[in-house]
Amino acid sequence: MVKFGIISDTHIYSKDDPNKVKILIEQVQQAFKDVDEIVHAGDVCESWFLDELKKIAPTRCVLGNMDNISDLEGFIKFKVGSYNIGVIHEPPEDIEGFFKSEELHILIHGHTHQPIIKGTPYNTLIINPGSPTKPKPPPQKRGFEKPIARPSVILLEIDEDDHLKTFLVNLNLKI
Repeated sequence: MVKFGIISDTHIYSKDDPNKVKILIEQVQQAFKDVDEIVHAGDVCESWFLDELKKIAPTRCVLGNMDNISDLEGFIKFKVGSYNIGVIHEPPEDIEGFFKSEELHILIHGHTHQPIIKGTPYNTLIINPGSPTKPKPPPQKRGFEKPIARPSVILLEIDEDDHLKTFLVNLNLKI
């Protein structure tokens, strides 16, 4: 089994309140305590915070529109079991076409700050962990209460039989 901690849009800068950053790191450590790898879908903002994540687990990261880190790629792709997984910051306009052209089964993205775990009609999975620091609520659905923005990350497990499990984890942060 492989377990990923998925995070995005942390928007952490060296000028930020060190106490809030410390609490964030502690919360992420707790949420990702037994992950094999962290996947960051962009907008880390400064490389020192990426280094903090690497202390928790090996970390892959893509370039976000707010990042000031020179050696990040805009899109990465890797394989786990029979799944091709892609990571990008901003979701492409033609997601179905992107899945087909990149031969993906799972797309992890950020940018919207809204968590999502969504299967598609073309048998693929879209994952967005939201944001632990600047969350936005998911769109309201008719007949349901207005959603609340909560700091979040996602856990993704892929077992030996290629079965997937995804979990949205709300962090206990005061934004």
